[in-house]
Amino acid sequence: MILTWFHRIGVFVFHIFFSVGNITQFIIIIIIRGFTPPFYFREVTTQLYKIGFMSLPVVGLTAFFTGGALALQIFEGGSRFNAESVVPSIVAIGMVRELGPVLGGLMVAGRVSASMAAEIGTMRVTEQLDALKTLSTDPIRYLVFPRLIAAVFSLPILVLVANTIGIMGGLLVGVTRLDFNSRSYLLNTLEFLTIDDFFSSIIKAIIFGSIIAVMGCYNGFYSNRGAEGVGRATTTAVVSSSILILASNFFLTELLFKP
Repeated sequence: MILTWFHRIGVFVFHIFFSVGNITQFIIIIIIRGFTPPFYFREVTTQLYKIGFMSLPVVGLTAFFTGGALALQIFEGGSRFNAESVVPSIVAIGMVRELGPVLGGLMVAGRVSASMAAEIGTMRVTEQLDALKTLSTDPIRYLVFPRLIAAVFSLPILVLVANTIGIMGGLLVGVTRLDFNSRSYLLNTLEFLTIDDFFSSIIKAIIFGSIIAVMGCYNGFYSNRGAEGVGRATTTAVVSSSILILASNFFLTELLFKP
């Protein structure tokens, strides 16, 4: 019984290290091939539209309701210590430094990473990737690198939009529900936000965008044959992207934290 458990743990650890090695190799291949011609600018533009513009509704709605709920919760907690006035500043700092990047990254991961894995996985199953190679077109340059570039550039913009909408959601709830003055709310918000807060948000967004693109493309590129393999690749892409976003968020927060 004990040996069986040790065997399972060993297989699990080996699988983790094997996956890490494969993903690292995949990233190195993307970097080496992606920055050498030919470049597919039209594909980059297409992916900017799909990843960036098409993700605006879900990211915006998530940020708006999160900002409103955050304002209500902080007001409720602050009222226990007669500190209701901290609502604007805490909502702003919480959205910009933490909730905006993380929730934006998770929403995009759920939408985009799954889409990448399904699309590229289907191309693998239907042998379209092999057809690209016969046409002297590198799938890494044509499919993977444009998605990576688009995700890296799109997510910071989406996060900035999410931060703004989240703060506006808190403002709306604060003015209509919690009897805050709109002018004083905005002044309080601007007073406590710093450049470092936005810098932290942008750095996180860039890393999260890279994770989403790499995990989506990797799982699709190396998916197993058949519809079941594509479905498994899609699920794995979303789950792995979400876990890596949350884990990297902790380490980035620790790195950017200034006591």
